[in-house]
Amino acid sequence: MTDPLAQLSAAGVSVWIDDLSRDRIRTGNLGDLVRDRHVVGVTTNPTIFAKAIEGSDAYDPQLHDLAIRGVDVGEALRALTAFDVRAGCDVLQPVYEATDGVDGRVSYEVDPRISRDTDKTTAETRALWWAVDRPNLYIKIPATVEGLPSISQGLAEGISINVTLIFSLERYAAVIDAFFDGIERAIKAGHDVSRLGSVASFFISRVDTEVDKRLDKIGSDDAKALKAKAAIANARLAYQIYEEKFGSERWQRLAAAGAKPQRPLWASTSTKDPSLPDTIYVTELVAPGTVNTMPEGTVHATFDHGVIPSDSVRGHYAEAKDVLAKLAEVGIDYDDVVLTLEEEGLEKFEASWVALIAAVQKELEQKAGN
Repeated sequence: MTDPLAQLSAAGVSVWIDDLSRDRIRTGNLGDLVRDRHVVGVTTNPTIFAKAIEGSDAYDPQLHDLAIRGVDVGEALRALTAFDVRAGCDVLQPVYEATDGVDGRVSYEVDPRISRDTDKTTAETRALWWAVDRPNLYIKIPATVEGLPSISQGLAEGISINVTLIFSLERYAAVIDAFFDGIERAIKAGHDVSRLGSVASFFISRVDTEVDKRLDKIGSDDAKALKAKAAIANARLAYQIYEEKFGSERWQRLAAAGAKPQRPLWASTSTKDPSLPDTIYVTELVAPGTVNTMPEGTVHATFDHGVIPSDSVRGHYAEAKDVLAKLAEVGIDYDDVVLTLEEEGLEKFEASWVALIAAVQKELEQKAGN
């Protein structure tokens, strides 16, 4: 087997692409990636949609109709994005059926501005699920403390959930507990949990970006020796938590009822540091039952020159713990790092959402004036 992406898939890693646009759908590019690059899922976020809508005239006909109807900008934005997500789900429907509902999913994120409001997040989770109306949809909910009850509630109602913006090991354990709670409630409510899916999106490269910046400020030889090690160590320890939680008696009871595990998903896997290999966050995080969602450039780089091990996570737990211990010794405050990253992640998505609203509003006004 010479295709590295095929090797990655054979090792138990589902290849997803971290991008969606109307152009990608209408040109057949998404279908090509499914056929030629083993892509079996799609993730979206506000930044991705901002880039898609602002950078293409493919949305003009729908924008024109929305403007003529006098639709407000919030409803217009959801109509535009829901159209793309629904179309993406339809492209991936054969994958969804072929994998018995494990893959073939498209993720659609709640408004990041309400991520600290449990009731609003829960309400929007339902609204987006109804708006797209496809079984292979994931609703993305940020893993804030306030988001945890919404994760459980969505699952309890039969809504598949992608939990996003996870940085902390402690928070990841809480996310899995929220998943268990939601599945237990879904079973009691009579839902078919065999088709109820969930992934937990652990962000990777951003951890190195933040930690390495702090290591540079410290400036010692010991600090410099730890650069580009935090993110992979953090993710490997997350997988250890996954193994422990999904080896528990609580999970065995749920699995016996037909539930599928909530898979760890490696997000933010493009390399930000040009001195690092461009596939490092792919090749160093190979483990069965995981997802790696990549920008298209990383997909092609992996296909071109990725060297895929059979497993680069299990067997490295002691090493990963040692990395975090050494980071603490040189003065890196882990809890402050992950809190900073969560807050910055929400701020970035909120800024993208606000910019997207402004861009759509401008388009609506222009179309209404024509």
